[in-house]
Amino acid sequence: MFSLRTIFVSSLLVMVSAAVSAQEPVAVNDQADVWAVVEKQWNAQEKGDRKWIDELLTDDFTGWGKESPAPRGKASTRMWNRFAEQMSKMVAHELYPLSIIVNDDVAIAHYLYTSATKDQDGDIETNNGRYTDVLLRTADGWKFIAWHGGQDD
Repeated sequence: MFSLRTIFVSSLLVMVSAAVSAQEPVAVNDQADVWAVVEKQWNAQEKGDRKWIDELLTDDFTGWGKESPAPRGKASTRMWNRFAEQMSKMVAHELYPLSIIVNDDVAIAHYLYTSATKDQDGDIETNNGRYTDVLLRTADGWKFIAWHGGQDD
């Protein structure tokens, strides 16, 4: 009827298929979790919630926005964010995810954005740009360890 070899190969194929399909949802969930953190940061920025820096950036974070002459650490990001909030306020934004790659405990998210800011005179400026964010899985969830991007020229 069935040889021992046929049963063994069939069992092996079933186990491999189950292992592969069991891993797939984890990757999709990781991508969704990473994107949720990216959106959380932008939403907090728009609401004026300054806690996002301590909650969402690793202690060894370094980000290089296009407007910055050099990469900034967490303390520098906090200082310049506070200064920027005194000059203008984000009043709206929309994010356009392009690619999210998760490899073990590191994720890279590429996306475009449109944002609108209101300056001290009440004038609204809309701009478009792009970012690449690098996030690290920590005991507290995904956190930014690096980013690069900013307004398009």
